[in-house]
Amino acid sequence: MPGDLDFSWELSGSGWATCRIADSTSETKHVVSYCTDALADLIRRVASLYDPASSVQRVSFDLEPIEVRWVLRVQDADVTIAIYEFPDISASYDKPESAGKLVWRSKQPRALLGHAVMEAAQNLLHLHGEDGYRAKWVQHPFPTTALRDLRNLHMEHDACGLPHDTATP
Repeated sequence: MPGDLDFSWELSGSGWATCRIADSTSETKHVVSYCTDALADLIRRVASLYDPASSVQRVSFDLEPIEVRWVLRVQDADVTIAIYEFPDISASYDKPESAGKLVWRSKQPRALLGHAVMEAAQNLLHLHGEDGYRAKWVQHPFPTTALRDLRNLHMEHDACGLPHDTATP
């Protein structure tokens, strides 16, 4: 499968997570707040990319006060990932991407994006368990159902070729 994508989501404190995404040329990393259910939102948006009627998905992360907005655009079997920063989420939530600053962009196979997000979430679950995740993320439970949905869509629609953890969820 062509493409080069590395994605991680690590709980880094009570109500904080470090989100990192990189390809062969660049990376971006953000410390995300629990003010939104960020990981669950991302998993759901990536799962929505499997709907043929869905060509664009957006997900926002609160960095208190910065907003980081991922815009996922599907074209055939590829997804363009564009990440924008806005200075204040309370003032930017409804603004167009053109009002923000593009901080990272990459075009990747949907199969690779789906796999990377699914694998990062599964790693979190293995590391912390549902109770441990909730204790560290505080406001929101682990997105078990969203992860299961993404996993099912990925396994059904993608000829991924990468190893898959069959034990969860």
